[in-house]
Amino acid sequence: MNNGFNIDIIGERINPGFKSTKALFDNQDLPGIQALAVKQAEAGARYQNVNIGAQALTDPQWMARVIEAIQEVVTTPLSFDFPSRKVQEICLSCYDPAKADGELPIVNSITEHRWDLMDLYGRYKFKVILMASERVENGVAKGNKTAAEIYATARRGALRLKNDYGMPLDHIFIDMSVSAIIADTEGLNRSTVEAIRMIGGDPELKGVHMMGGLSNIGQQLPPKAADGSDLKHCLENAFLTLTVPHGFDYILGTPWRGYEALAEDHYVLSAYRNFLEQSGSNALRAVRKFYRA
Repeated sequence: MNNGFNIDIIGERINPGFKSTKALFDNQDLPGIQALAVKQAEAGARYQNVNIGAQALTDPQWMARVIEAIQEVVTTPLSFDFPSRKVQEICLSCYDPAKADGELPIVNSITEHRWDLMDLYGRYKFKVILMASERVENGVAKGNKTAAEIYATARRGALRLKNDYGMPLDHIFIDMSVSAIIADTEGLNRSTVEAIRMIGGDPELKGVHMMGGLSNIGQQLPPKAADGSDLKHCLENAFLTLTVPHGFDYILGTPWRGYEALAEDHYVLSAYRNFLEQSGSNALRAVRKFYRA
């Protein structure tokens, strides 16, 4: 539970995309990485995502040391964020469920064109993050743009995991990509919100989790809204206000960044609803309403 939302956090900070974390990796500062893991755990992270960047391929032993060091100080289960089967196998072999209160790790992430990661299932047990943003069509990977495409990909992948591998539906996290509104002239936000409603309403998918990283949504927008509040955070909360009731229940994010439902008359929520109804140049004009009184 996080500030009024029935939502959990997969901690994102163990990632070289954050300058402070990159410095920890560059200096091979294990105590610093451990301190960051403890901070995320104490802030309520349900899982902690681990991504050490390119070093995972060039120095797999360092990656193993990172995983072991994290598990020395927290019992939070881990999510391993690498597209490589070789890297994922090293991560899974290092992970000790006994140090995470018996919880399985998460493989982040699989797609229809990167299904080979599931070859590891059986020798290892894990949960998965399934990307709903990409499908394979006639042997070619294609990005999903419509709600129907996103929903069909999510449904196909989740039922494949359930039927072919015996994976429980509550071990499946469907990653619903959240796009930046500043460049969204094709209604991608609208498609994502609609797809979440479709997945949440499908009885055959009851039990799956839906998740996403929200930091993209406010990219390149002014930091403050018309009332002086954090515009980007208000936008994240607007998205959650519309989607949490339909089953969006996990965020890949910073655990100490609080989330709460916006009141129906909150002007950022109203502006976001209006934005979702627009496309093309009208969508760009609607973006201005997010920071105008």
